[in-house]
This record gives sequence, structure tokens and C-alpha cells, in this order.
Amino acid sequence: MSGRADAIADAYDVGEMATQPKGVVAAGHTVTAQAAAEILAEGGNAFDAALAGLAAACVPEVVLASIGGGGFLMAHVAARDETILYDFFADTPLSKGPLSDLDFRAIEADFGPATQEFHIGAGATATPGFVPGLYAVHGDLCTLPMERLLEPAIRTAREGVEMSAFHAYLFTVIAPILTASEAARALFAPGGRLLEAGETYRNPALADTLEALAREGEALFREGAVGKAIVAQSRELGGYLTQDDLARYRVARRKPLSWRFRESSIAFNPPPAASGALIALGLALAHKRADNGEGLDAAALAEIMAETNRARARLAGDRVFDEAALSAHLAALEGATLASRGTTHISVIDAAGNAAAGTISNGEGNGLLVDDYGFMLNNMLGEEDLNPGGFHCWRPGTRLSSMMAPTLVRMDDGGLIALGSGGSNRIRTAILQVLLNLLAHGMALEEAVAAPRIHLEKCGTLSLEGELEEGQKSHLIAAHGNNANVWPERNMFFGGVHAAARWPDGRLEGAGDPRRSGVVLLV
Repeated sequence: MSGRADAIADAYDVGEMATQPKGVVAAGHTVTAQAAAEILAEGGNAFDAALAGLAAACVPEVVLASIGGGGFLMAHVAARDETILYDFFADTPLSKGPLSDLDFRAIEADFGPATQEFHIGAGATATPGFVPGLYAVHGDLCTLPMERLLEPAIRTAREGVEMSAFHAYLFTVIAPILTASEAARALFAPGGRLLEAGETYRNPALADTLEALAREGEALFREGAVGKAIVAQSRELGGYLTQDDLARYRVARRKPLSWRFRESSIAFNPPPAASGALIALGLALAHKRADNGEGLDAAALAEIMAETNRARARLAGDRVFDEAALSAHLAALEGATLASRGTTHISVIDAAGNAAAGTISNGEGNGLLVDDYGFMLNNMLGEEDLNPGGFHCWRPGTRLSSMMAPTLVRMDDGGLIALGSGGSNRIRTAILQVLLNLLAHGMALEEAVAAPRIHLEKCGTLSLEGELEEGQKSHLIAAHGNNANVWPERNMFFGGVHAAARWPDGRLEGAGDPRRSGVVLLV
């Protein structure tokens, strides 16, 4: 890490609470959090800080984040008492070409105990929304120039960042993607091997690209040099993307899915995202259990997850407890194609009460760097979850659905919490459990995030963290038999919930998930 970055870090308190700070940041990497904190310290608001953090994440969290991907940002604007969901996730291309011309190939990611097949190549790439998303939020909500917000990312890319053990591990998981092309190998595996923990990762080409973006604006990625390079690569190597795809992409500003639970109003990611409606369903099931005098232990959570899985399968089927609004949201998911893999999240709240929860993803990356611009495009069309009926069956020109779930909680007493998570289909169960820990069990923020989790797959496999209370763990193992999978300790499999809070007395607090190297900075 550079001397300047160390000096920036030394200027902030790292801990749980501060009485009169400018803001709080919770993110998945120290550099990501520092970028946001640097902007808060200079007087930027939560939205300025969140954009700086999301851009910076594309350097140290390169497996999870890229300017060639997309995501969502939930924004609460204190002065207007308004909450907006910015959807800048990927679109399916506007047209399809012959499959015989397509660059679309399978690789295996190695998670250690298991492997998983992903698909990469130019033909796996959907229309990226990351850059349009940055500029949409910036134009609506930010106070500092984009040039300033991109400075931390540019500096980090040029000067380099030390590889953490966690992100070096992620390199090994998707090694076939990071070594799929000569340019990728030169960046991620110089000297013939992947970068390891403690070594320095630099990306001067990305720094140059971000500097050009700061000068030229969003047009650089539409009709400008980068956009032309994306289209040329797609045409040459066998992809779908055309100039029309980039030119016609639009960021969607959506009204959040609003849900009441206990003494709180919760803003969820609305359709076409699948996450919000399913988390709301989980809360509705929990509320019904409480009304019936039933508990909310781990066994109850497993039952709630099972019912949520059934609701996801039937989508617009029978109403669940006659919640007409929830039924309508589930119905809105009908036909939506789902994509979400490698993800990261940042939560920011400033002293004025503005809040930003931003979650971004690049899938796993398509294995190809865009010319000399230092970034990899997404492989969202190579996601198995996206194509339950088989690959290449997506509808042209549609926004992909996602399990990404940036979420805002507004308590009746004036408290405010911003949170979100990475973790593919575990995102919704991670968010659900943290919300229940906070709002039903009365846990403190850090305790709620760190508490052991479970996750039930639609196939019936139950995963649980070994630190779960022994009686509950034994009950679950007995109930699920061979379908119970006990993880010995907290693991990234169960998501990475990074949360920021502003309490009624004005205190700011943050919690970074230890499962995904969470970091909290108070400025």
C-alpha cells in the first residue's frame, strides 16, 4: 500500500462507534473503505463516498468488481426524505447471432471441497451498466466532481495494492478465467503464476482508463474509444454486443419495494430483481410465526427458507398469507432471468442522514481484457442460474434479474441502517438473518452480522456454520440427515454483509462481515 494510503488510513478511527463523525463506511476491503472515507473527510456526502468506493473496489476486489459489470445502489436522500433504487445491472444484448460463431466455453472453478462450471468468452458477456450507473447517481445526488471521486481508484491502480490472503484465495478459485488469455495472464499471473498474498497487484492500464473516463465522461464507454473497443472485440471474437447495445443502455430509477416489519420500514430491491420480494416473504413468514407464538430459532429459519424456495419456484402462484402486495411483486418476477455470482458491497451513511447501499458484480469475468484498457467484461450470459432452460435462451434487450439486495432500514425511532451482501443465492438468506437478528432478536449491529448463519438450497441441502449453538445444530443435523452440511467455521459461502447505521441520537456505527474481510471506517 502506498505511503499516502497509509496516511489516509491513520487519519480515521477504525472501530464500532464515534460520537461526532462525518460518516461511516463498511466495505469488503481496506482500500475500498479508505476511498470512501477519503471523500467523506473532504466534505463529500454518502453518495460521493459510495461512488468513490465502488470505483476503487475494481482494483483490490478485481475478482468481484469491474467497470465491465453492473449493480445496484439504494439511496436515501435525507433532505427530501426520499429513497431511490438505481438499477445499473446488465442487459441482455438486443439481438442474437448464429451459435456457431459464438465464443462461449466452459471452465471449472475450484472451491476446494467442490468445483463448479462457469462459462466465459465474448459470447458470455451482457451489456455492462457500471459506468452509466456511476454517472446517473453522480448527476442526481453527488456534490464533488467525478474527477475527484475517481482519484482514489486511479491512485491505487497505478501505485498498486498488496494482495490480501482472501483475495489471493479468490484468484486460485477462478484461475482458469484469470489465465484464459495472454493479456489476462500478464496482468494476474506475471511470471507464469498467479499473484499471491503479500505481493503487489498493479493495473496502470486501468488507471489510464479511469483518467480518460474522468476527462471524457460516460460517452467514453458508449461511442468513445472504450465503447468501440468493446464492440470490436465482440465482433472479432464471437460475442453479441454491438454499438446499439451500448448506446441504448439506460439506468433505471425504481421505487423500492417497501415492507413493514416490527417497528421498521424496509426498502428492498424491487423487480426485476428477485431478492427484495423473497426477503420480504421471509420476514412475513417470521412475523406469522411470532403471531402464532412460535420461536425464531435455526430450525424455524430453515422452514422459512424452505417456504421461500417454494415461493420462488411457483413465483406468481398462491398468495402467501394473502399479502397482496407481496404476491404482486412475486408475479412481477415471472419470466425474469437470474444472474448473480461474484459480488461485493459497500454501505455509507453520512452525518446528515444520507445513506447509500451499493452492490456490484462482474459475474466471474469473461476471461478477456478489453484491449489495453485494463478491465475484464462480465460473463453474465454464462451463468447457469440465468438459463434454467438452457444457455442462449434469454430474451433480447431485457434487464437481468439478480439476487443482489442493497437494503435500507428506517426505524420508527429515527434509526437508519444501510446493508447489503455478496454471495450469489446466499445473499437473500444472509440479509434475512441479519435483519431478524437486528429487528426480532435485538442484537447489536456487529453481533447481528457476525452471528452464525444457515442456508437452505432449493434441492434440500442445508448448510450451517459450525459455531451455531450446539442444541440447534444437533437438531438441524438430525432433521436433515445426509442433506446437512456443517461448515467448521464462518465462511464466505454464507455471504458478506457490510452494514452502516445511524442511531436516533446521531451516533454512527458500522459492521464489516468477517466472512469477507469486512472493514469499517469512521471519519
